[in-house]
Amino acid sequence: MRVMGVDPGLTRCGLGAVEGVPGRALTLVAVGVVTTPPGDEIGARLVAIEAEIERWLDRVNPDAVAVERVFSQHNVRTVMGTAQAAAVAIVAAARRGLPVALHTPSEVKAAITGSGTADKAQVATMVTRVLRLTERPKPADAADALALAICHVWRGGAQHRLAQALARTRGVAK
Repeated sequence: MRVMGVDPGLTRCGLGAVEGVPGRALTLVAVGVVTTPPGDEIGARLVAIEAEIERWLDRVNPDAVAVERVFSQHNVRTVMGTAQAAAVAIVAAARRGLPVALHTPSEVKAAITGSGTADKAQVATMVTRVLRLTERPKPADAADALALAICHVWRGGAQHRLAQALARTRGVAK
């Protein structure tokens, strides 16, 4: 199963893809970050994020997309931008018929580190270990995107396989 993770954001949108199955070693497929200038108009920023997500979907050809579920923050402006970037990723995946899963930050942290309150450094360290990388993915948004993909393989893999089996029985398998 190949999963593309998206850590949404307007200034930095982390993207990462992994491949594997629960219980076996996972493999890094790709990792990166889309950046947009804070001074640019919101529409132009969202178009730039969408274009890069589309390129990633073409390049990594995922079976599913895992997006961080936006949670309430004190800064409404920040949460709105994050939600808009998440929506772009969801629409791009849905347009291709890809299953989309939303995972909360605490769910991802718990899956990767064993603690839902882990900090970004702990998440990055565990992503590095799980994927057997020589150095931490940077910036943190890139590591978070990989953590989302890993979390989905580990937690969502069974549901994905069930959905594929049901689709095959209906003659609509991918």
